[in-house]
Amino acid sequence: MCDLCGKSMMSTYPQSKNFTVYCSSCWWSDGWDAMAYGREYDPSRPFLAQLKELNDAMPQVALVTNYPTLVNSEYVNATATAKNCYLIYVADECENVLYSEILLHNKDSMDGTMLRGSELCYWIISSGHCYKTFFSEDCENCQDVYFSKDLNGCSNCFGCVGLRNKSYHIFNQPYTREEYKEKIQSFGLDSDKGIAKLKERSLAFWQKYPHKFAHSLRNANVTGDYVYTSKNSRNMYVVHEDAEDSRYCQLLSMSGTRDSHDYTMWGNVAERIYECCVVGEGANNIKSSYQVWGNVRDIEYSIQAVSSSYLFGCANIRNKHFCILNKQYTEEEYRKLRTQIIQDMGGRPYVDTKGRAYRYGEFLPPDLSLFGYNETYANDFFPLSREEALAQGFSWYDAEPSQHTPTLLAKDIPDSINDIQDSLLKEIIECATCKKAFRIVPAELSLLRRFRFPIPRKCPNCRYKERMSRINPPFLYHRKCHCAGEKSENGIYTNTGTHPSHAKGEHCPNGFETSYAPERPEIVYCETCYQNEVA
Repeated sequence: MCDLCGKSMMSTYPQSKNFTVYCSSCWWSDGWDAMAYGREYDPSRPFLAQLKELNDAMPQVALVTNYPTLVNSEYVNATATAKNCYLIYVADECENVLYSEILLHNKDSMDGTMLRGSELCYWIISSGHCYKTFFSEDCENCQDVYFSKDLNGCSNCFGCVGLRNKSYHIFNQPYTREEYKEKIQSFGLDSDKGIAKLKERSLAFWQKYPHKFAHSLRNANVTGDYVYTSKNSRNMYVVHEDAEDSRYCQLLSMSGTRDSHDYTMWGNVAERIYECCVVGEGANNIKSSYQVWGNVRDIEYSIQAVSSSYLFGCANIRNKHFCILNKQYTEEEYRKLRTQIIQDMGGRPYVDTKGRAYRYGEFLPPDLSLFGYNETYANDFFPLSREEALAQGFSWYDAEPSQHTPTLLAKDIPDSINDIQDSLLKEIIECATCKKAFRIVPAELSLLRRFRFPIPRKCPNCRYKERMSRINPPFLYHRKCHCAGEKSENGIYTNTGTHPSHAKGEHCPNGFETSYAPERPEIVYCETCYQNEVA
């Protein structure tokens, strides 16, 4: 329940967490004043302890959304413009998109991760500008593609890998249009058992072909993975486009990041961002802050600050300038007190429960987080057990057991989508993997019937984990190209092109930084050898 208007709401904070939460409508309204929580700086105490007390006392917004631009999209978070969307995260400009994350300009799609400018896609990973592309990853500008990886400009391809501008191919073999249509009709795409077999067959087939050392396109002087149209940036991860002169940045789903360092999530014309998380949309010179956006500038050590400037240690504040701990100052007073606090942070740092000191220039300590480690995105990339998280000074949230009793086991769902009745919408299904309860929603059933694909046997969380397992983690390893001259190093793949980087029969001398760990089975080629092999 909203603690201001009393209405029922969806929230990222469970009722058991004992702090004030407002629904989006109330938090964004003029019905309360963030400055009423302001307080004087106490130079005898660590500054970050005072910021923690301020933030803990204030109303938190239930969901981080631009709620006026959401239409029939109650169950979304970290989302701007959305219409008829359900359970999407880190998204903008989406319509009728379900169970997906890291999205931009998508429509009528489901179960996607890192998807851009696409329509009518299902179970798709790290792809852009695709139409009717299913069970595929690393595809660009594709149409009517199934169970494929690393395709660009292709249409009517099934189970393929490493193709360019091809049509009517099945497992990299060409077919006539008539042969192709007849062949894919025999694959049983309406069947859950048929989909499972095709997934297994496709994954095994992809392993027989070279993989480019990094997921990248049109970069200059860039290291990292899943980085596109960027330059002069190092150790980057999932940067969709247009980063420049930056380092250690990740999950920047919108373009225009400049001169930034240690920056996680968002983008969209952001410059001079340092040690920040969830910052974007015209942000300039933001340091050591969390959830700061909307033409903001010169903000430090602040949490949930919108359309403001010259803030130091503020929380849940909008349209304010020259404030410290949510207290208003003149420009002269602000600059003088800011200088004093910075000096005090050096001599009297905040010390957490593990004895770690946080001086000026460090990111906010985990003590200030309102979430348990297992509730955060960090746990998806750096999974920890409860004991490991607590040992490192993070908190942990022990969720209450589900009160829903399954009425249908996953194994008892009809195998074919053709046999599914509307009555399934009333069933509570037990997930085939985690055994937790989930339901099929009407929009989901409608899309699956449109695609002619079977009902999923796994809950949305398990499907998400499956997609995440297909994404390379944010680690870089120095490795050598696997091209051994005429064949790959393991002898599985025979080269088809000429490789100018080395003489015929000689091992490629090129090295690179890659997110493919040394123990992984993929054949990994350098840029030159890879480009000479893709067809």
